[in-house]
Amino acid sequence: MDANVTKIIVLALYLIGMVIIGYVYYKKTSDFADYVLGGRKLGSWTAALSAQASDMSGWLLIGLPGAAYVAGIEAAWIAIGLGIGTYINWKVVALRLRSYTEVAGDSLTLSDYFENRFRDNTNILRLVSSIVIIVFFAVYTSAQFSAGAKLFETLMGIDYTVALILGGAVIILYTFLGGFMAVSFTDFIQGMLMFFALIAVPFVMVAELGGFGTAFEGLRQVDPNFLHLTKTTGGTGA
Repeated sequence: MDANVTKIIVLALYLIGMVIIGYVYYKKTSDFADYVLGGRKLGSWTAALSAQASDMSGWLLIGLPGAAYVAGIEAAWIAIGLGIGTYINWKVVALRLRSYTEVAGDSLTLSDYFENRFRDNTNILRLVSSIVIIVFFAVYTSAQFSAGAKLFETLMGIDYTVALILGGAVIILYTFLGGFMAVSFTDFIQGMLMFFALIAVPFVMVAELGGFGTAFEGLRQVDPNFLHLTKTTGGTGA
């Protein structure tokens, strides 16, 4: 069987599986709180992988490797900053937000929370926060759809527009069906795939190149600065 045909079959089965997950959680959803926030019953592992998979999908697998390709090991500063920022976010923001959203009128969305937490009877905070979320997440989500479509186009030869429409349609479908829990569980699966891929791929690539020594020597020949965490010209900066 042709390799591209095999890839397309695997992709089709994967997308069907995502839709099935959406349908399963559609049947399990009993009220609006379940649909929007999973009844606040999301496990820690699912919450962690879902949040990080949503936050770091397209740019982590496509954007960051591109930065590393241009800047070399110096791009590790992006990962270091990301790790520190993520830790602070979870420790300082997430824990407090989790507690205060329950106290502040059992808020289900950030707009609810801002309005309830600051007792805004004018609805201004709800309106402004909703506009900010819609505008910036529309841009961010569009970038993720585009990244996925480019990946399918490169790996499987699927037309970019077709891949964009297909991927977007599947994501929208399982999101509308199962709500927050469907998104979280599909993110959990995707997060696990990303986790193991990010561990395995570098070792496979280094092995194909003949070992770490050969790989580093090849980088050094292209640009000696590629192996420095800091350099005096160009790059991403520290």
